[in-house]
Amino acid sequence: MIQPIVHDPLFLAQKSAPATPADADTARDLLETLTAHADGCVGMAANMIGVRKTILVAQIGATYQILINPVIVDHSKQSYETEEGCLSLTGQRSTQRYPMIVVEYLDRHFKKKKQIFRDFEAQIIQHEIDHFSGILI
Repeated sequence: MIQPIVHDPLFLAQKSAPATPADADTARDLLETLTAHADGCVGMAANMIGVRKTILVAQIGATYQILINPVIVDHSKQSYETEEGCLSLTGQRSTQRYPMIVVEYLDRHFKKKKQIFRDFEAQIIQHEIDHFSGILI
């Protein structure tokens, strides 16, 4: 079900808890909500729809990918500065990102995965993982 977008910075600044199989509906809602906002959004964390769980959906290539309890386990040594926007916030803000990250996560079936992401896809995932810690760009 498509959910409303949270704009409250106090809610968004709270840390998220690990997701469990009981949160499968949240993953589905997150995917449907991101799809509904595809014209202006390429990634979304669960807290953006009012659920403080570590679930994100990101556009990876031509498809959307659900990452549950993602953790960045490695990244490139160099970082770069970029400007990012967020559907929950107005305007753009400067931030630092790594051009390559290695992420361990659970897929939508709660199977363990490990994947390398590069460039814009890595940037999207880093932005959404920041949401889990209450970090707002």
